[in-house]
Amino acid sequence: MEMHSALEYLAKASYLLAAILFILGIKRMASPVTARRGIVQAGIGMVIATLATFAITRGHNIGWIIAGLAIGVVPTWLWGRKVAMTDMPQMVALFNGMGGGSAAAIGAGELLKFGQAGVTPPMAVLVLAVVGALIGSVSMTGSIIAWAKLDGRMDRRFTFPAQKLVNLLVFAAALLAGLALVFWDLHPLTVVVFFLLALGFGILMTLPIGGADMPVVISLYNAFTGLAVAFEGYAMGIEALIVAGMVVGAAGTFLTQLMAKAMNRPISNVLFSNFGGGGGGEAIEGAQKPIDAADAASLLYMAEKVIIVPGYGMAVAQAQHKIWELSQALIKAGKEVKFAIHPVAGRMPGHMNVLLAEAGVPYDLIADMDDINPEFRTCDVAIVIGANDVVNPAAKTDRSSPIFGMPILDVVDARQVIVIKRGKGTGFAGIENALFYADNTRMLYADGKEAANSLITELKMIEGGGH
Repeated sequence: MEMHSALEYLAKASYLLAAILFILGIKRMASPVTARRGIVQAGIGMVIATLATFAITRGHNIGWIIAGLAIGVVPTWLWGRKVAMTDMPQMVALFNGMGGGSAAAIGAGELLKFGQAGVTPPMAVLVLAVVGALIGSVSMTGSIIAWAKLDGRMDRRFTFPAQKLVNLLVFAAALLAGLALVFWDLHPLTVVVFFLLALGFGILMTLPIGGADMPVVISLYNAFTGLAVAFEGYAMGIEALIVAGMVVGAAGTFLTQLMAKAMNRPISNVLFSNFGGGGGGEAIEGAQKPIDAADAASLLYMAEKVIIVPGYGMAVAQAQHKIWELSQALIKAGKEVKFAIHPVAGRMPGHMNVLLAEAGVPYDLIADMDDINPEFRTCDVAIVIGANDVVNPAAKTDRSSPIFGMPILDVVDARQVIVIKRGKGTGFAGIENALFYADNTRMLYADGKEAANSLITELKMIEGGGH
């Protein structure tokens, strides 16, 4: 008995140390300079928490624990090492869903354990176990749908008649089943019905959300997963889960609010407006005006200030290294170069920052939307590579556009705009971009990496007197 008590005290002390490492790790992730160390710190905290859990189990179900760790760690470690940066948003969405599913599974285990033992836990424990299971289930299936949309395995937006009413009824039924578990009976059948309804609501809630809202949805489900983990940690009495879950939940909630603000839309509008599915807006007059690499390089050679706006197309082309090489050539030629990042550029929060950091772009050259927008008026050439909806001036001028009111990067204010794009298609939201038809815009139709390479070659020729 004394040995068991000693192990429990040691485990609680280990959980406290793990929680401190989680918090310090996330704090360090706030800066690209310390982010890598922050990830390592948080990882060490997770290892400590895992070992502490091993200790207090005293070998009980050790085979299942090791099997679970092997199934969870080995495939994901291999996948994480091989995943392309273009697939990173899908991986984040899927792994976040697994976190929500784990919290839901813990909730299911606790509820079934209470029911089979015929005991009624404290009301707070039971309520948090049910709430954690609910939002964990929603996060799991919702994240899986988000992954399927991002990976191109299903339509970006899926609607059917009376969808909102059906969603409301399923959610109400899930709440009623949850209330039945809290106030009536922990019968296994009620538990099963509750989870089926919760999982179903996660699917139904995410189906109609369009592609343009995926960054907000991913951060929202990240917050859900964190809260679910915290609630289930309270139900199990594990301090490390409570602290880690609350930190992730708070960070995810704050990030979701920032993302929604960046789109100038409330969270309710993101979840229930079916935005991002395509179409809408006034017809755009005029035509897109092409430019070849040689003429584009001449514009860059004559420019004094260049602002580069990356988007998901840069990730698809894996052009970030070539774009940085182009930037270095411009800087060497005496040009002022900056990178402009919209908060919802790409397919997940921070997507473009990660790509640029991978290519070695110094952090002080990267500016966010609020800081860089006034500078477009003094910019000689703006290069847009793969960005679409976040630079569309229709968000300011066309009240009938689905993105009207969304803050954008004011690329159209630059003296000249070069858009690097593979073709004439619309962006992920399916909306035609008025920037591409502007008088000061020229379209360089090419793969992002090929276009950057051609611009580098042409610049060298100009500097060497080849033109």
